[in-house]
Amino acid sequence: MKRRTLRLVILAAVVVAAAAGIWYATRPKPVEVLVTPVTRGTVESTVANTRAGTVKACRRAKLSTAIGGQIAELNVHEGDHVKKGELILSLWNEDQQASVELARSEIVASKARTRATCAQAEVAERDAQRLLRLKKSHSVSEEQVDKAVSEAKSRKADCAAARATEKVNEARLGVAEAQLDRTLLYAPFDGVVAQVNGELNEYVTPSPPGIPTLPVVDLIDNSCFYVSAPIDEVDAPSIRVGMDARITLDAFPGRHFKGKVRRVADYVLDREKQARTVDVEVSFANPDDTSRLLAGYSADAEVILAVKHDALRVPTAAVQEGDRVLVLNPDSGLLEERTIEKGMANWDYTEVRSGLKAGERVVTSLDRPGVQAGAHAVVESKSP
Repeated sequence: MKRRTLRLVILAAVVVAAAAGIWYATRPKPVEVLVTPVTRGTVESTVANTRAGTVKACRRAKLSTAIGGQIAELNVHEGDHVKKGELILSLWNEDQQASVELARSEIVASKARTRATCAQAEVAERDAQRLLRLKKSHSVSEEQVDKAVSEAKSRKADCAAARATEKVNEARLGVAEAQLDRTLLYAPFDGVVAQVNGELNEYVTPSPPGIPTLPVVDLIDNSCFYVSAPIDEVDAPSIRVGMDARITLDAFPGRHFKGKVRRVADYVLDREKQARTVDVEVSFANPDDTSRLLAGYSADAEVILAVKHDALRVPTAAVQEGDRVLVLNPDSGLLEERTIEKGMANWDYTEVRSGLKAGERVVTSLDRPGVQAGAHAVVESKSP
């Protein structure tokens, strides 16, 4: 009887051990998660562009000559740095130069004629005054006096006409010089030549109304840049000129540049059916940050609306719809769902007004399979 009882006990123990082994082998494996502790720190309320913005130069001129013609002199190439007032190119203008020289020669001739005519007028005026004095002593006839006075007036009128002709010739010289200037292209500011659309002896034409053509020279002022970014129309009313901003560039990963809002557009762009935006311009707060920039870089601008220091915060990536987060219970190893009261937030951090305590660890890898409330979880080794 005792042996039979012993055999039953041993058999039961084997069954229990086998069942335990089967359960252990088939139990659900804990999911690996990334967690971040709830901390205190700075939280900002921000708005950012809906599509990629663009780095633009504060001054950029697409230059062309005022008239068409053949390029006779081209002094720049792409990448050249030029100074304000430097001659970039000139068209063939020998006819205009000849017109200028002709106008200058006419001025010289007209001035000589003016001097001669006015000198004669002075002589005639002196003769008339002398005869008028002699008339009082009846030494000359009335007819001689009248003739002398009329001659003096006529010479004086000729002198005035000569001076007027001189002014006309000076104005004509101005017209000729203006026509000559239309064949010359000068740099309006210091900058770098981005593009040249023309070669020596090629013919260039200005753009007719309504028909855009390529500029001869695209000149960029590379000493000043800003970012133009489209902001959703819903967020635009909260933005004001002078607000702080953060600029990020794909060309400089991991870097943030301080900025200031310099302009908010006065109208809404409705080029896309489902996204109406307002252009916001952000300047770089530190001029040294622009030393390596190029116009046309893609950029993002994040405008800082408000800042709160020493706030309880969690990564925004840990917050689900309905203001829910998953917390890893260190004792049971289970994921617990909490509902929090949010404060201000941005892409990085969300303020927690209630629902969590500092030091608790929230899950940030919410997109992994099996990550849900009630699941067993372990912290991935690379998690902080």
